[in-house]
Amino acid sequence: MPFAASRRSLLLATGAILVAPGITAGFAPERARAQAAWPERPIRWIINFPPGGAADTLSRILAGSIGNRLGQPIVVENRPGAGGALGADILAKAPGDRHLVMMSSAASHGIGPVLYRNPPYDALADFTHIRLVGTFPSVLAVNPDFPTRDLAQFLAEARARRGQLSYGSGGNGTLNHLVGQLLALAAGVELTHVPYRGSAPALTDTISGQIPAIMESLPIALPHLRAGRLRALATSEAERPATLADVPTFGEAGFPAVTSSNWFGFSAPSGLPAELVARWEAEIGTALADPQVVERFGAIGVRPGAMGPAAYTALIRGELDRWRELIRAGNIQPD
Repeated sequence: MPFAASRRSLLLATGAILVAPGITAGFAPERARAQAAWPERPIRWIINFPPGGAADTLSRILAGSIGNRLGQPIVVENRPGAGGALGADILAKAPGDRHLVMMSSAASHGIGPVLYRNPPYDALADFTHIRLVGTFPSVLAVNPDFPTRDLAQFLAEARARRGQLSYGSGGNGTLNHLVGQLLALAAGVELTHVPYRGSAPALTDTISGQIPAIMESLPIALPHLRAGRLRALATSEAERPATLADVPTFGEAGFPAVTSSNWFGFSAPSGLPAELVARWEAEIGTALADPQVVERFGAIGVRPGAMGPAAYTALIRGELDRWRELIRAGNIQPD
């Protein structure tokens, strides 16, 4: 998929303009003056995926909460394409911009930079990573008429069929595809991956019985699981999500190597001043502690994050190393 910048963008909802809050007591005078002068104009918040997805939903929840305190509107702008790379590249090409932020993700900062041959940015050097926002697992789910009732039966079926058992995902090189590869390696089975152009057609074919199984992100799969159109076999995080408390994790089923999160975080261009990093970290932390935000995250199966700049940057570095190894070993190519 080419990385040429798209000529089209979709400008969406903006926040309200409110009176700017006072400076927190106890700040040094220099830092207080710096914060008092910011923001000087509207904040541009890039969402590098289409409207309606997890990145879009989480960004709008947070922007709505934070926008009430900044004293300037937050302009939320969807710039999808190339697995999130088109939107991320906007920040990479704007070092030092104090009014530009984005929702970074496993796709754009953990997988894309090692999946594509010539990525347009450095996922670490070209960004100031500020805070982990939230995580959710991948879910292995099957059509309700498929005879396997749990993961052990599913893997037994895979061994019996010897490469004929398939699972769908939203595309080659997506996190859900890679989690499926991790499962196949850990269990010593051959699973045939069926890549689709996004989650919607993959879900349609699984629900209709065209393919027996899908590896899908929890927020997207959850409505279909609740409606009985899919049956969950296992989830990929270390702990069971509250929304699927009766479904075991892959680790609980005997495959601890198949532990992975679809993560989203908050990032800015490189060169952001330390006082603004601290301000943004505090704003995101305040939003994530808001009971209404927690409730809205929980309703779609998202666990709020708690990592600050150093830990979140380390997470990204570790993810790049992990997925680079798997992608090279499996000769996985992007769509």
